[in-house]
Amino acid sequence: MKKQKSYQDELGKLYLVPTPIGNLEDMTVRGVKILKEADLIASEDTRNTQKLLNHFAIEVAQKSLHEHNYKQRIPEFLKLLKKGQTIAQVSDAGMPSISDPGQELVAACIQEGISVISLPGSTAGLTALIASGLNAQPNYFYGFLPRRKKDQKAELKQLATIKATMIFYESPYRLKNTVLNMNEVFNPQRKAVICRELTKIHEEYLRGTLAELKEYLTENTLKGECCLLIEGQSEQEVDISLPQAPLKEQVEQFIATGLRPNDAIKEVAKQNNLKKQKVYNAYHELNK
Repeated sequence: MKKQKSYQDELGKLYLVPTPIGNLEDMTVRGVKILKEADLIASEDTRNTQKLLNHFAIEVAQKSLHEHNYKQRIPEFLKLLKKGQTIAQVSDAGMPSISDPGQELVAACIQEGISVISLPGSTAGLTALIASGLNAQPNYFYGFLPRRKKDQKAELKQLATIKATMIFYESPYRLKNTVLNMNEVFNPQRKAVICRELTKIHEEYLRGTLAELKEYLTENTLKGECCLLIEGQSEQEVDISLPQAPLKEQVEQFIATGLRPNDAIKEVAKQNNLKKQKVYNAYHELNK
C-alpha cells in the first residue's frame, strides 16, 4: 500500500489540469493558476495548448507528451520531478487520460512516490450525460469503440446486457456506421442521444431511439466532436430476449414496444440465432 499526502511531499508534483472542451471561459481559476506556476507544461499537442496559453497570458514552456513519445518523455519528466519541479499535464481538451494521453506518466509517478494531483474541470462525457435525459446513475464510460466493423460489433455484443447508461466518443465521420452497428446489436428502440459541439455556439442534442437516429443520419451529415449516449438494457428488454416463448409471441412482444412487424421479426431472428424466414413463417403461421 502507498499513501500520498499531496501537499506535504518534498518531491515535485504532477498536476493533471483539465482544459475546456470548446469554450475557453470554462477554464477554472485554479487551472490557470497552476499552469502559470508550473515549471513545465506537458501537452498532448503544444500547438493546440499554445492557443490556450496565449489566451490567458501564460508564458510557461511546453514539452509534448503523447502516444508516440511517452516512453522517451517519461524518464525526462521524472528527473525534473525528483529535483522538485512542478509539471502540469494537459490534453487538447478535457481531462488527461480520458480518451487522451496521460495514464502512463501518472503510473510512473505513483511508482516513484511522486504526488499526482488532479484538478476538477471539463469532461465531455459527463457534461453530455447530465443534459441527455437518460439515467445519470449508474453510467458506463467507454470512450472510442474499435474502428473495424467486425471488432466494433463484437465489442457491442459484450456491452449489450449492461444496465447502465453507456457513454461513447465518436468521430463525425464514423458516427453513422457506429449507429448502424448499434441498431443491429442493441434493441433499436433503446433511447439514445447524440451530443455534438458541446459548449460551443453550434451545440446540439439529438434525442430519440437508436432507430430514429439511424434514420436521421441516413439523411443528414453531422460535423464536430460527438458524444453518443445509449440507454442500458431494461428489464422489459431482458424479458423479451428470453427464448422460452414461442416465436410468434416473441415477435408480438417486440411489436408492443413500438417496432414494426418486419423489424420485430428481424430482432427475434437475431435473438434466437435463426434465419429471418423461419421467424416470418412462424409469425404468419405459414408452417401449419
